[in-house]
Order: sequence, then structure tokens, then C-alpha cells
Amino acid sequence: MTEVLARRHDVALLDLDGVVYIGDHAVPGAAEGLEAAQAAGMRLAFVTNNAGRSPETVAEHLTSLGIAASAEDVVTSAQAGAELLAARIDPGSRVLAIGGPGVALAIERSGLTSVDPDDASSIDVAAVLQGFGRNVAWTDLSAAALAVQRGAIWVLTNPDLTLPLPDGPAPGNGSLARAVESAAGRAPDDVAGKPYPALMQTSIERTKARDPLVVGDRLDTDIAGACRTGVASLLVLTGISGIADALSARAGERPDYVGLDLTALTAPPTATGGAGGPQPDESGWRLGAARAWVEEGELRVECGENWLAGLQCGCAASWAGEPSPRVAAAAAQLERVRRTVVP
Repeated sequence: MTEVLARRHDVALLDLDGVVYIGDHAVPGAAEGLEAAQAAGMRLAFVTNNAGRSPETVAEHLTSLGIAASAEDVVTSAQAGAELLAARIDPGSRVLAIGGPGVALAIERSGLTSVDPDDASSIDVAAVLQGFGRNVAWTDLSAAALAVQRGAIWVLTNPDLTLPLPDGPAPGNGSLARAVESAAGRAPDDVAGKPYPALMQTSIERTKARDPLVVGDRLDTDIAGACRTGVASLLVLTGISGIADALSARAGERPDYVGLDLTALTAPPTATGGAGGPQPDESGWRLGAARAWVEEGELRVECGENWLAGLQCGCAASWAGEPSPRVAAAAAQLERVRRTVVP
């Protein structure tokens, strides 16, 4: 019997936005997929670049969606960022908190003193921790820029340029940080969240994972973070990165597995390479009846109704050569098949 991912890996390091939920709604298949993964013996950790909310609030949100979680199961980029600062400055040092409530809470729980941007002395701080918050205002960004100009250490919780919402991507923390960078005249001193290693390393240490699996919807953060940390990864197609993105993924952002949603954790593994993945032959890359090859710089795919096998073969064929082939037609073909098979 095929060993599913939930048995192959002991802990799933799950991104949230675009993977488990989008806005206030669960991603289809998320609750069922996670419940089945737990039943197979996999432990779950919810690892989010979104620093605005506290672990307690995130756990309450998950529970309201039918996903059992406690604050101890949640690791945020605010926590990882505060830990980075706590290792660099003296205990009790003043840190300007930019973002939602989770940022200030992480600072305090790390033994530092959180300073509100509205404080008249907010620019006289040892450090700035900047994370996402829906109510971040111009005055907050101005206080951060002035503090950085005065020599404060500046740590960014995460670099995400966008945040997935039901109606489409919206500006994320990385977009807000660019405003501070433009005003301050320099880049952050460090970044805690994916794809940088601090959040991944914190998550692995807290869960004591022996063979973790990163599960995410973004190649440039989740999957890149897994690659940098040397951890296996699963890309689910419920958020930012889609079929065309997977086919054209750059080295350092290529997932080990691809799947439609979190039910992939207990489905037969869909590897993009290696054992269990597509294998090369004289006609290109083949997996079962599906195959993919590059012809005159264009990626071509045959898959019948098995769009996932076609995607696996397409990834293997596209990633194998230089320069990368054109993938738009193959991506559109796979998307049509997917919509036929999975309405």
C-alpha cells in the first residue's frame, strides 16, 4: 500500500492564508483533509507569516471553522521576529510595535517592552518589529521610518507583498515595508517569516519534528522557505500560486509534491520528481498514462483526465532544461481538465 504523506512525515507545518482559510472562510477540503491527516498519525502546526493576530485568536478562528487547534499549535512570524530581537538587544528594551495586536504581544512575551506608535517617544526605541495589521496607518509607518533613521534595529516579520482575500490579492506586509524602506533609506536588518529561515526553524524546534512537511500555497514564501531550510514541501493550489506558476517555478522554489488541497495529505503522493514521480524516457517525462515534453521551446502535456499526473510530468519536463520553456498553453490545458474533473 502506498505510504501517504501523513504517514511519511510526522509534522505538517501548515501555512494558513490560502491553505486552511481565505478570509473568514475555510478552504474547501481543509477541515476534512486535516482531520484525516491527524487520524493517520500526523501532527499539525499552523505556521503563519501573518503577524497581526495572537496565537490565541488564530486558534479560535481555526476552531470556529471546525479545525481543532490550540494556541500552542500556532507559530507566527511575530513570535519568530520577537525572538530574533530578544537575541540582539537587552531584556526589557523598548521595541516599536507596528502591526496588529499579535506583534505587541509577541514583543512582551519575549521579555521586551512594546511601544505603541502613538506614544510621543515612539521613535526613541532600540528596535522596530513591523508586521501586518489591517489598521496600520500612515502615522505608524512614519514612526517606524523615523525610528529606523535614528538607528533602531529593524526586523520585518514577513516579506509577503500580497495577502489573499476572497475577492483577490490585497497589499501585504512587504508592500507596507517598502514604504518604510523608501523613507528610511535602507532595507530591514532581518526578516523572520518565510522564505527566511527563522520562522521555519522556530516551528521545527517547537514541534520537535523529525521529518516535517511544509504545506503552502505560495512558491516564493512557503516553498522557498522549505527549500532554504532543507525541508520537504507540498504546494496546494488553493491560494496564490497556480498551475502555471508551478510549471515555471524557479530553482529554490520547486515543491516536492503538488496537490489540489489539503486532502492531498492522505491521498497517494504526487511527487514532482525522484522515486514515485515522473520518470524520463525517449518521449519526455512519463507517469502512468500521462506524459510531458518540450518541443520547440513549448511545454506539451498529455494526461487524459489525470490532470495531477499531467502537472507532475509538466513540472519535471519544464524544470529539467534550460532555458525554461513556455508553459501558458500547457497550463491552460491542465486547468481545463482540472475544472472538468473537479468542478
